[in-house]
Amino acid sequence: MAPPPASSLTGVLERIIFFNEENHYTIAEFRPDAADPKAAEAKVTIVGALPGVECGETLHLSGEWTRHAQHGAQFKVTGFKSELPSSVYGIRKYLGSGLVSGIGRVYANKIVDAFGTDTFRVLSEESGRLRTVDGIGKKRAASIKKAWDEKRTERELYIFLQTYGVTPSQCVKLVSHFGPQAKQVLINEPYRVAREIDGIGFKTADRIAINLGFANDAPPRLDAGLIFALETLQEEGHTAFREADLRDYSANQLETDSKLVEARIAALVEAKALIRHSPNGDATPSSRSESVRGGGAAAPTNTPLPGSALIQLPQNDRAEQKIADVVARLNRVASGLPPIKADAAVKWAEAKAGFVFHELQRTALRHALTHKFTVLTGGPGTGKTTILRALVEILKAKRVRIHLAAPTGRAAQRLAETTGGFASTIHRLLKYEPASGGFTSNESHPLATDFLVVDEASMLDVRLAAALLQAVPSKAHLLLVGDTDQLPSVGAGNVLKDLIAAERVPVTRLSVIYRQKDQSGIVTTAHGINSGDASLPPAVTDLAAIQAWSDLTFVAATDAEDCLRKVIALCTEGVPRLWKWFDPVNDVQVLAPMHKGVAGVANLNASLQAALNPHARGLRGPTAEYRPGDKVIQLRNNYDKNLFNGDIGAVTAVDATAGTLEAEFDGERHTFDRGDFGDLALAYAISIHKSQGSEYPVVIIPLLKGHFMMLQRNLLYTAITRGRKKVLIVGEPAAYAMAVRNSEAKQRITYLREKITAGRPA
Repeated sequence: MAPPPASSLTGVLERIIFFNEENHYTIAEFRPDAADPKAAEAKVTIVGALPGVECGETLHLSGEWTRHAQHGAQFKVTGFKSELPSSVYGIRKYLGSGLVSGIGRVYANKIVDAFGTDTFRVLSEESGRLRTVDGIGKKRAASIKKAWDEKRTERELYIFLQTYGVTPSQCVKLVSHFGPQAKQVLINEPYRVAREIDGIGFKTADRIAINLGFANDAPPRLDAGLIFALETLQEEGHTAFREADLRDYSANQLETDSKLVEARIAALVEAKALIRHSPNGDATPSSRSESVRGGGAAAPTNTPLPGSALIQLPQNDRAEQKIADVVARLNRVASGLPPIKADAAVKWAEAKAGFVFHELQRTALRHALTHKFTVLTGGPGTGKTTILRALVEILKAKRVRIHLAAPTGRAAQRLAETTGGFASTIHRLLKYEPASGGFTSNESHPLATDFLVVDEASMLDVRLAAALLQAVPSKAHLLLVGDTDQLPSVGAGNVLKDLIAAERVPVTRLSVIYRQKDQSGIVTTAHGINSGDASLPPAVTDLAAIQAWSDLTFVAATDAEDCLRKVIALCTEGVPRLWKWFDPVNDVQVLAPMHKGVAGVANLNASLQAALNPHARGLRGPTAEYRPGDKVIQLRNNYDKNLFNGDIGAVTAVDATAGTLEAEFDGERHTFDRGDFGDLALAYAISIHKSQGSEYPVVIIPLLKGHFMMLQRNLLYTAITRGRKKVLIVGEPAAYAMAVRNSEAKQRITYLREKITAGRPA
């Protein structure tokens, strides 16, 4: 039967083909109601989260028709309402499905034969009459009654939840977390749902609460709104916010009186649900110009004023304080390294390298060997790798236990390759324990190391930095290496810059460019961007004019559609023609400033998949179809799978019957069921933010004036420095100039610098 052009369906659930216990994702046969009896005989396939449904029920579905490459038309369910069956046929099918313990197909037929359409009322109100059915005694009747009541309670709960705008997938989370108490929690403490359940935020809880009759200015609503406001600001990079700004911002978001919000801030501070830092002398919160992710709620951007109180979420306050405590502890405790004559060690490393280091490089090595906590920063081509390689060789020669780590797998792999040591991601180094929700290595159980080197430290957000620093033994040395001109961490905080600004640890800034002699366009262009040079790199209008020897080329595009065409042409034809040794999928990475738009991440992925992997059959996920051979990215940390946000892999196989796919990440294969598909996305193109800490042989960057919201100097700088061999910028020359000239960026407000300087004197 051809699917009707409707967004809703009503009919009977005939058969459940697949059911995921964890997220209630269901594939089922469904018999739609129809005026034509023949049409009603036809069955359709429905897919989606359908908690609490059973065969025989009448379902009212909302959703959309989709077409599966292998199984044809399917109705994708986004919402539903259910009714108990009213016909003898439906009741018999419902009870015979095995949903009620003690009633199989045989007893279902006997019960329905005895009570007909009155069966459900008898089970609910006159269960004693079950004993009149042949084979059902007192014990079995009691068991059936108990099972029926439990199922009815669960069913009523799902109906109640959906009445108040809770989606089927959210129903699953609520019931899984709160059990039978979910209804009472929702009625009495709707905002508790937002605090305790991942994936159900304040806006959903607020909608439910308003539907339930909560007042606009009810204290629970204002409290939840304040927490939500700080969490929203946290997503924009802030770990703290000025109290007056928080009051006005929250009052505007909640559409209520600012004086009421001010009173609730005081109450939450009193209850220690929020932390207030009152001004001390001339101390002011850290506020530095940084680029943050777009897409969040607009936040006040004024710099906190001297003497203004600052408000923090407790977890951010604790994380910053832990970092400050570690800085003081490492500076206070003597080094545990064996005696090392720093100057002699530097000369030994120079002889081993075969050239004399620059004085700044010598200083960096001396600092690392003689101070417990040091920072090394500098742009591409300034010699950071030379220093790290020399340091590792010196420490190995002295039999020092050294650990190397980086925030991402690719950064760790690159660190290992350049230094000759073993490197791991920070998460793997600290050994996350899913059962406890924390890291195995911590302050009580520090790492078994004498020297820890952390590369790409600009990516450290405040919470990961706190966990990492706590695990450093008191006698060990710590070296943070990073480029402060790159984008700041995706998570909240400004750790590397705050540590530098606090002036409590030695900092070496490498500024001499060594790769200039190789005429590296990538390096010289990156440093030109940092210095504000908006002159266009070598540019062409025709792909055929790209010079194979050049490592950076600007390909001019007239508009977004032309940009998209040229990006696809480069991936499918240009790169294979110019550099045959680069694989168009594995070695080429498209980095886009934005997710939306013609040349945004989403549309680029759809277009590149169609061009590079058009014929394979796959499985549909929330945002894309995944086919064998597709390049994919992990979107969140999954400690059970040992996969982390930003890891890139490839789909190796799909199983349409089981609804699973297999993907390989760094040589390890992992299986994903439909419930995990939301953790994946196609990765032919990714955002520039997602590329932090990684390098790729070939980088292609679409750059358009339409990206103006994200066109900032450090964004373009980060994108270009991701390219190891070749960088191709495709777009409008004016967009390049806009990005270079825009050094003004949104501010990240933190309080880490003040906590460090309040610790021990320099």
